[in-house]
Amino acid sequence: MLSSGKFVDHFTFFMGLDIVLGANNYAALQQGNYDANSQDLSRTFCYLMGRRHEWEGAAELDQIGRLTGVDITPLYEMDNYLPPEDLASMLAHADSEEEKQAIQQRANDNEAAIANNIERVAATVDALLAQLAQLDDLPSKLIPTIDDALGNAYYFANFAQAGGNWMNNTFGQDLRNFKNFLDYAMSQGTTTVFFVYG
Repeated sequence: MLSSGKFVDHFTFFMGLDIVLGANNYAALQQGNYDANSQDLSRTFCYLMGRRHEWEGAAELDQIGRLTGVDITPLYEMDNYLPPEDLASMLAHADSEEEKQAIQQRANDNEAAIANNIERVAATVDALLAQLAQLDDLPSKLIPTIDDALGNAYYFANFAQAGGNWMNNTFGQDLRNFKNFLDYAMSQGTTTVFFVYG
């Protein structure tokens, strides 16, 4: 399995969790020039990744993919990684050998789907940055929802504006931080990246 550090099972619901970018050589990245303020993602980005489970067919990231013509599949694939400690726990609590085999197969399939994905992910993030920079008033183009859990008017506005503290990032700043992480990771020989939650 890939090395991620301190992460929890994220086959579960995302609300109330933070999102971290993980990598096959995560420990090496932490020892290098890692700058949390310019490479971390906000909790709102965490919520954004979980919205597809709430608003099937109309999740904000799906809408953004359609509006920009960017295939966001590589980002969703990053969401499926299961840390080794969580896999071990799930296997230990399985009710049957068949269930254990199904869990192990699911973990293997998900890991295979993201193996050596960093260039695909970087191309996706670069394309989103390029396309969204040309799109005026993104919040008005998204389907409104009753709860507005992401705070669309703030989070998706002012795409080019630089953020301050990473916790208050806009979507544009989150994508730029994502790119900063990917650029740094590629410079350190990373081949596989994934999301982890905790």
